[in-house]
Amino acid sequence: GYGLKAEVCIQNDSWDLSVAVEDLGADAPPITVSVTSDLHIGGVILKLVEKSQVKRDWSDHALWWEQKQQWLLRTAWTLEKCGIQADAGLIFMPQHKPLRLGLPNGLNLRLRVCFSGPVFRTVLGICKMLNIRRPEELSLLRPVEEKKRKKVRDLSEELYDLTEVPLTSVSRPCLYNGMPAHFADSPKTEKVYKMLSVSQPAPPPEAIAKLYRPASVVDKAHIHSRWLDSSRSLMEQGVQENDRLWLRFKYYCFHDLEPKYDAVRLTQMYEQARWAILLEDIDCTEEEMLLFGAIQYHINKLSLSEPQTMTSSPAMDDLDSALQCLEVKLDGANTCKAVITVYFCLRPKRLTLKGYKQYWFKFKDASISYYKSKEESLGEPIQQINLKGCEAAPDVNVAGQKFCIKLLIPAPEGMNEVYLRCENEEQYSSWMAACRLASKGKSLADSSFQSEVQSIRSFLAMQQTNPNTHTDDSMSINTHSLVSPRYSKKYKAKQLTPRILEAYQNVAQLSLTDALLRFLQIWQALPDFGISLVVVR
Repeated sequence: GYGLKAEVCIQNDSWDLSVAVEDLGADAPPITVSVTSDLHIGGVILKLVEKSQVKRDWSDHALWWEQKQQWLLRTAWTLEKCGIQADAGLIFMPQHKPLRLGLPNGLNLRLRVCFSGPVFRTVLGICKMLNIRRPEELSLLRPVEEKKRKKVRDLSEELYDLTEVPLTSVSRPCLYNGMPAHFADSPKTEKVYKMLSVSQPAPPPEAIAKLYRPASVVDKAHIHSRWLDSSRSLMEQGVQENDRLWLRFKYYCFHDLEPKYDAVRLTQMYEQARWAILLEDIDCTEEEMLLFGAIQYHINKLSLSEPQTMTSSPAMDDLDSALQCLEVKLDGANTCKAVITVYFCLRPKRLTLKGYKQYWFKFKDASISYYKSKEESLGEPIQQINLKGCEAAPDVNVAGQKFCIKLLIPAPEGMNEVYLRCENEEQYSSWMAACRLASKGKSLADSSFQSEVQSIRSFLAMQQTNPNTHTDDSMSINTHSLVSPRYSKKYKAKQLTPRILEAYQNVAQLSLTDALLRFLQIWQALPDFGISLVVVR
């Protein structure tokens, strides 16, 4: 029956923690501060600043734990909660550091970027500085390894330094004559912005031939091992100050592309598409390559001749113009058909002497059905083919009036080939657009059907040649800089030049913006566009 009263006193002993301060220099000894396990990270930083006796702005600094490869950004957490003991190797360093950035057009910049936040947020900051909308389409990746780039080590790379641009000015979306205010501070930064927003001349063929090109599909799949993780910081992925990374479009959605707002975005998108074609990252036919070369030639001419003044238009702020633009975007869903029917010629399986045979085809949802005749289309079809996941490739020769669609349809035993022969361009455009949508699991009611049809029609129209037109530009064209090395080796300049200039007549009337958009439109229409390759073991 005796009551006991006990008092327990827990004493939290202090201990020494050594922290290296990066700003004091690599040779400076670490600063030792006396801490307790219940001291929060913010308290450690406060003691560090007081003991360093350096008066400066420390607001951008944070603690980096070298052994664990992680940032200690939660300043309210205690040392015990973070798991930090006396042997922890901490470094007090800035969160924003210089990074060398390679852009799609080959421009090399030195920027001050965030090394502590997720890469997604870092890309957001880079795009805000460079005036690129929709930053979620882009990401950072490591350059090709030096062993694969040894051929181009001798090429000098000019680096444009933008590290002096204050981060506070970037956060204000202020425009000066159409360019961000932080680029209007000096002639040097104005020059950089012009290089960002205007297409640069193609390098000589010798330089293109020396650049790394994927030799196989395995090489093409290699790019996925070079993309950085968007959810982790640069430091956590081993990227150090002044390291070199590439900024590229990773997700080919290209949402809300407006030329009057997207000068830099549109130019960089065009440059990435151009180099994907020149370096054979994406396959195209000879006829398509000549058309790409003609549009490149036209864009190069306009970029050199037109005055590139970034003047802001009053229409940008005009309400009527904005409403009209919105009306055009919303229009379209009601103009699509749910079903299209037509007589088609179907080629039988290979290794037969029979030619095409005519059937009545019906396209509904994401599948096609064919019948012996139109009258029998109310009954059961001869065969119904689901096109989801198929590949729709063009087999077209405009001059020879050949309009065929080659369908590669997944089957348990492999890929089945189906060839459809269309009678004319109109029929081909509608059915090719329908097959492409169906391969993505979309029906004819999708709002993008009409734009897909128009894209294919435009592409066919540009492939039509006009033999009666002549040009005096044959002496000034650098043909081998406009096509991939494969065609440079296959044909001489005097063979390529007249063919490129012939295709050029169909695009010569386009403005610079329209030419850029047309190039991207044809790039997006290529069968391999947007398809990523992954190695599976």
